[in-house]
Amino acid sequence: MDATTLTTPDGPFSIIVSPVPAPDDALGPDPAAVLAAGWTDDLDSLLALVHPTLRPVDGSRPAPSSATDGVLAEAADAVRAYYDGDHGAPGRVPVRQASGPFRTHAWDVLREVKAGERLTYSEYAARAGRPAAVRAAAGACAMNAAALFVPCHRILRTDGSLGGFRYGLPVKEALLSRESAA
Repeated sequence: MDATTLTTPDGPFSIIVSPVPAPDDALGPDPAAVLAAGWTDDLDSLLALVHPTLRPVDGSRPAPSSATDGVLAEAADAVRAYYDGDHGAPGRVPVRQASGPFRTHAWDVLREVKAGERLTYSEYAARAGRPAAVRAAAGACAMNAAALFVPCHRILRTDGSLGGFRYGLPVKEALLSRESAA
């Protein structure tokens, strides 16, 4: 695994990506992808968000990288582009997360929520195909390891208030404000 930490207007933003695995690697034949991302410089806390089946079998930790090529560079460029006004850039970077069928599908649905669009948890549950599963939809947001690339910040409480956000409500508010201003 490789990682990098960028400086953003909302604080340090770190990204952990999977390596391109060998055919016999525990990660399988999937290409490299973002495993975790968020507004922190603590790579250990970010790695803890990665599903155990997506972590290296040998227990190795992410290695800081200059992010000059591959998916890590693509992800870093997408974060920079986001802050330069291309709010769709993170959605074009491959992401890999693991969980049960509903949560995995719900994360895919989150990636379809466009910048500037805000959904309530109820609307998000309905979009994910289970209108009564509001708590499960909220859980998908809470367990999202790839913040910004899987834009859980675009989901709000039914009353329109911000709700929670792993990286703090000031960051969520700044992201939503930035996207609505564009």
